[in-house]
Amino acid sequence: MAAEPTRSVTGPAQGPVAVTGATGKQGGATARRLLAAGRPVRALLRDKTSPAAAALADAGAELALMDFDEPSSLQPALEGTTALFAVPPTTYGPTGSDPDLEFTRGRALADAAAAAGVRQVVFTGVASTTGDAFAAPGKRRIEQYLRERIPLVTVLRPVRFMTNYLGAPGLGLEGITDGVHRHLFPPDEPMQIIALEDIAEFAALAFEQPDRFAGRTLELAGDDPTPVEAVAQIATATGIAMRYEQLTHDEAAAMNPEIAEIRQRWISGQH
Repeated sequence: MAAEPTRSVTGPAQGPVAVTGATGKQGGATARRLLAAGRPVRALLRDKTSPAAAALADAGAELALMDFDEPSSLQPALEGTTALFAVPPTTYGPTGSDPDLEFTRGRALADAAAAAGVRQVVFTGVASTTGDAFAAPGKRRIEQYLRERIPLVTVLRPVRFMTNYLGAPGLGLEGITDGVHRHLFPPDEPMQIIALEDIAEFAALAFEQPDRFAGRTLELAGDDPTPVEAVAQIATATGIAMRYEQLTHDEAAAMNPEIAEIRQRWISGQH
C-alpha cells in the first residue's frame, strides 16, 4: 500500500456521510460499515424502492434521490452532509469505456459537493496496477478535480474485488459459468484482489481520522493468488469442480476491441 504524504488540516464535524453507489458493492459495504460504527449515513440513490435501498433504510440510513446525469439533483441530495464517499458510476458499455462521460459526472458531483459545503471526500478509483487498462483516465481526472474543489480529499485505489468471482456487470467478464471462470489474465500470474469490507474499513478510517488521511492516496490490495489458485480455492470451499481458462485474443476481440487491447497489455506486461 503506497500513500502520499499527509497534510495538517482541521477535520470536519462528525455529521452525516453521503454515500454514492450505496446499493452497489463499495458504496454498500462502506455504508454498512459506517452505520455499524454509529455514523449517520445518507444513501444517494436513483431508486428508493429497490430491495437494496429498503435494506439500507432498515439499517438506519437516510435515503435521498439523485442522478448523475441530472446535475440539478446533486446539490439538494448533499445539503446538510459533512462528508462524501464517492464511487464513480460505471461508464463501460457495449462500445467500450467512456472516460469523458465519467469525468463529466465526477465533476458535477464535486461541484455540487462544494456548493453544499461538503468539506471531506473519500473517492474510490482503481489501482495503478490495473488502472490504465480499465479506463482510469476519467478517474484520475476526477481525483485531481476533487483536490481543487474540496478541502479534505482521500483517494482509495483498490484492485479487483474478490466478489467479482460471483459475477460483475460491465465488461461481460467475471463470474463462473458451468464450472469455468474465463478471463483475460494469464493463468499462472499472481492477480491482486481485495475484499469489499477491507475497502470499507479504510474509508471509515479516513472519515474518522481526516487529519491523518486527507491528501493521501492509498493503493489497496488484500491477496494475490493466480487465477488457477483462486479457482481451486473456490472449488475446495464449495465442493464444486471448476477450472480457469484464459480468453484467446479472438474471443476477447469478439466481445469488444477494447477488451482485446486490455488482454494484450496484460500479456505484454504493460498493465
